Amino acid sequence: MPAIVDKNTCTGCEQCVNSCPVEAISMNDDVAVVDPNECVDCGDCVDICPVEAITLE
Repeated sequence: MPAIVDKNTCTGCEQCVNSCPVEAISMNDDVAVVDPNECVDCGDCVDICPVEAITLE
């Protein structure tokens, strides 16, 4: 399952965008958005998110 971003928790810091090895994360209205077709479930974004706004399901 792809990473899920909690829009209410995301601060728009873009650390996850820079950490994603397959460039599956982009920003939309200052909130991270994961492309489920590109996400490889590596968990890098989960580990780097400073506010724990990203989870793997």
